[in-house]
Amino acid sequence: MIIIANFLAGIAYILDALLFMMIILIIARAIISWVNPDPYNPIVRFLNSSTDPLLRPLQRYIPPLGAIDVSPIVAILLLGFLRIFLVDTIRYYARALRPLPFQIPGNLTLDTSAMFTWLC
Repeated sequence: MIIIANFLAGIAYILDALLFMMIILIIARAIISWVNPDPYNPIVRFLNSSTDPLLRPLQRYIPPLGAIDVSPIVAILLLGFLRIFLVDTIRYYARALRPLPFQIPGNLTLDTSAMFTWLC
């Protein structure tokens, strides 16, 4: 069971990192879109090609508010929801599969005050 738990924890870690990177890419695309970038710039092309699969379907269903495109905001909210719901669920399940650590029964605290009562 610990192998499955570690595998799930690894998947949760990778999924969390990918979702976070996607949020960063969407924020970068939104910031760059404010300055009218050169469409042939490699950075702009990378940002557009990496975020288009998520933003294009949202842009079809969510109309812009004047000149403001709200699809990046909705995409960030959806990715944040996935980070909280999906990743935390996988992490919780991975923790539940791990066995409890070995515990010694009884109280293992050392009461040092009783050791030196003869000095008083």
